[in-house]
Amino acid sequence: MRRPERTYEGRPLPRPHDEIVDQGLGFDVATLLDRRRALRVLGLGAAGVVLTACSTGSGGSSSPATTTATASGSSASAGEIPEETAGPFPGDGSNGPDVLEQSGIVRGDIRSSFGDSSGTARGVPMTLELTVSDLAGGGVPFEGVAVYVWHCDREGRYSMYSDGAEDQNYLRGVQVAGADGRVRFTSIVPACYSGRWPHIHFEVYPGQDSIADVANVIATSQVALPRNMCDAVYAEPGYEQSVANLAGLSLRGDTVFGDDGGASQLATVTGDVGRGYVVRLGVGVDTTTEGGAGSPPGGGAPPPSR
Repeated sequence: MRRPERTYEGRPLPRPHDEIVDQGLGFDVATLLDRRRALRVLGLGAAGVVLTACSTGSGGSSSPATTTATASGSSASAGEIPEETAGPFPGDGSNGPDVLEQSGIVRGDIRSSFGDSSGTARGVPMTLELTVSDLAGGGVPFEGVAVYVWHCDREGRYSMYSDGAEDQNYLRGVQVAGADGRVRFTSIVPACYSGRWPHIHFEVYPGQDSIADVANVIATSQVALPRNMCDAVYAEPGYEQSVANLAGLSLRGDTVFGDDGGASQLATVTGDVGRGYVVRLGVGVDTTTEGGAGSPPGGGAPPPSR
């Protein structure tokens, strides 16, 4: 008599003789997505999802200095990007300085200041690529949306706010998504400052004409940087303080990414310290859900500049 087929949550096991935790990446991802959909129906969102530690994730042992993206190389989003705080230094006019009203903010290379400022942020080169999809429209590329990106410099300072960088506006910029939904920024790998996992902030607006008013934001979130890339970068001159700051942190313990261990915000990375890194993340935006300008303030501040 034929033995019954082993299943889990109604799905056949690809490796029926092994434990549930040993069924492979494809099975694990499908399980995670099924649970995220179920939690959405119950109104729990991403906070209810718990993901086991993965190789590029939390504060475990580091991988080699050269990091690689997933096998498919895809940056497509599997679901809606979690809504997160814009933090205390957005520069979008919500709490003081407004870089989005300045001529020149729409640019791809954000390493240098523009307008009346002339400073340049130094550090290991990084290209940030976000692929935005329109979930309300069936998951198609979200052509025409404007994405505002900002992050701290090598010393952990935010331009326009931090001591020693308040007269700068570097590491801030806007790009408009093309037909493929992608935006790209040339920047540097940010520092790890005390109390927060290394990250990049971004806001999504309906279009370039809407960026002057933060009330128009349709999504606010953050990109989590992989541990192995950070370990390699922070061994470089200028990032010394980041080594100590990162040592006591994990994605699971982070005040922003801790809800699901960074499962839907952890970037894939290719490159190395010598050539620079390409950081990719798929960003699913659902304009039928609440978010954007209603995000709570906070999110952790860097230590006083030295």
